[in-house]
Amino acid sequence: MFQLFTDTDTDITPEVAKEYGYKIISMPYMLKLGESVYPYEDFDTFDYQTFYNILRKGTLPTTSAITPQKYIEYFEPTLKEGKDILYVHFSRAMSATFDYMDKAWEELSKKYPERKLYTVDTKGITILSYNIVRAVGDLVKAGKTPEEIVEWAKTEVDKHAVYFFADDLKFFGKSGRVSGIAAVMGGLLGIRPIIHMNSDGKMVSIAKARGRGAATNKMLDYVRELNADIKAHRVIIGHSDALDIAKDVEARLKAEYGDDLNTEIVVVNPTAGSHCGPNTVGVSFYAKHR
Repeated sequence: MFQLFTDTDTDITPEVAKEYGYKIISMPYMLKLGESVYPYEDFDTFDYQTFYNILRKGTLPTTSAITPQKYIEYFEPTLKEGKDILYVHFSRAMSATFDYMDKAWEELSKKYPERKLYTVDTKGITILSYNIVRAVGDLVKAGKTPEEIVEWAKTEVDKHAVYFFADDLKFFGKSGRVSGIAAVMGGLLGIRPIIHMNSDGKMVSIAKARGRGAATNKMLDYVRELNADIKAHRVIIGHSDALDIAKDVEARLKAEYGDDLNTEIVVVNPTAGSHCGPNTVGVSFYAKHR
């Protein structure tokens, strides 16, 4: 017996979590100093338009790792039930939170030595992680064991790609999470970097375009170049309050690959959205490589 876990940085919602039986670990953000907000614990539904409008008005949120004690509070009830844990999480390379998870598990494993913690590092965040979270959920529904899923992940995680662009680089400029971006100059010149998650689980700027239209075209060029059997897998389109652009991306993908392309439009969660800011748009798909 095992229990699925994931975290809110994967863009999962309570509705999708319920579909697969995931328990959710909430990754906090702060709009005001000292006032941490825990998605889907402090609110039931993410009011993304209000959140991103607050950012448009000048607020620069911050985020933080959760403590070892918080991980213990999430994990221990499951261990008490005699279940192992399979945790599908956002990129370990992006946060110290997983060092705290390790400390928590070190303590828990002494108390529950017979229990196991299996992890799948999606080496991504937001829609890339969401795509893999759904894929793992499908495997569990098909009866796969944690060991089989961990083995699957060794090759399949790196076959899930994401490409996206941000509208206002001051958010990334503050967080420093993306290499190769000159946030101030990019904003002044209207240049939008095309960003992807590499096989090390880090965000990297790999191209640039002037304006939203050119950035969208460039992003779709990567889909065209790298996709592998695209219609046999989900295509996830993410946005941070830019639904019109996301719908346009979806329409263009279906025009090229067919109306039966399995697409889903997802809102970027507030914790990750604190770093990318409003009007970010991206696409995650099954690829030859990242």
